[in-house]
Amino acid sequence: MSVRKFLLPVSSSGSADAALHAGLMLAKMWNAHLQVLHIRADSRDIAPLAGEGLSGAMIEEMMSATERESGTRARGLRELFDAATMSEAVMVGEAVRGRDEASASFTSVTGREDEIIAYQARLADLTIVPHPQAGEDVAAADALHAVLFDSGRPVLLAPLEPPKTIGKRVAVAWNGTAYAASALASAMPFIRQAEAVRVLYAEEYSRRGPSAAEVAEYISYHAVQADIRAFYPVNRVVGAGLLAAAVEFGADLMSLGAYSTASRLRQLILGGTTRHVLENATLPVLMNR
Repeated sequence: MSVRKFLLPVSSSGSADAALHAGLMLAKMWNAHLQVLHIRADSRDIAPLAGEGLSGAMIEEMMSATERESGTRARGLRELFDAATMSEAVMVGEAVRGRDEASASFTSVTGREDEIIAYQARLADLTIVPHPQAGEDVAAADALHAVLFDSGRPVLLAPLEPPKTIGKRVAVAWNGTAYAASALASAMPFIRQAEAVRVLYAEEYSRRGPSAAEVAEYISYHAVQADIRAFYPVNRVVGAGLLAAAVEFGADLMSLGAYSTASRLRQLILGGTTRHVLENATLPVLMNR
C-alpha cells in the first residue's frame, strides 16, 4: 500500500499554517498530491433570516459583507499556500499520472462545508485537518467531524506547530476495539517505513478484543518489529497518560481509534480519551472509525 493523495481543508490562515506544512511534508515523503481545499460561505444562506424580522436592505448588506470576507480569506489562504509551496519546492498544479514527485493544488469553492469536505475526503487516502485549537478555529472541529463520521476514510489531526518529522516513530494506541483496528490499518503505510513502533495499552483503556502482544505479532508480518508498553492514567485521566507515553517514546505520529458514545449528529460527543487527545495532542494523530 502507498499514499498518493492527501486532502487538506482550510478555513483561516491562523489554523492552516502548521497543517499546510505537515501536508507538504507528507506529499514530499510519499511523492503524492496535496489538494488544499477552501470552502467559501454561501451568502445565500443568509436569505432565511428574512423571516427573522430583518429588512431586505439589511440582508443584502449582510450577504455582501459575507462575500467580501470570504474573498479576503480566500486570498490570504492562497498567499499562504503559494509561499509554503515555494519554500518547500513543491510543484503547484494537478497531479500528473506517472510523475513520481510531490505536487499540490489550491481550490476555493462555495457550498456547505461539512458536505463538501466529507465528499472530497471519500476520494483521498488521508485527510489532514488543522488542530481545532489553532487560531480557535471552530471550522477545523467541524471538518474533523465531517471526515470521521461521514467519509469512511482516515483523518490526520495536525499539531499546533509545524512538525519536524512525521512517521519516523509511530505509537499505536490500542484498546482492542474495531475503531483501534481501523486506525491501525490506516497507519500501516507509515508503520512499514518507521524507524521504531510501540504499541501502547492500559487496563483502564482496554475493551474486549486482541491484546497488545497480538498487535505486535500482526505488525511483525509486515516485517516490522514493534515493542509493547503499558501506560497509566495521569491524575486519573486516561488520555493524559496515553499522550505522556507517546511523548516519552518520542513519537511523531500516533494512531488512535475515534470512539464515540453518542449518535451521528453534528453535535456528537466523542469518548473521553479521544476528546482529551484531540484537545491536548502536540504530535500528529491519525484516526479512523
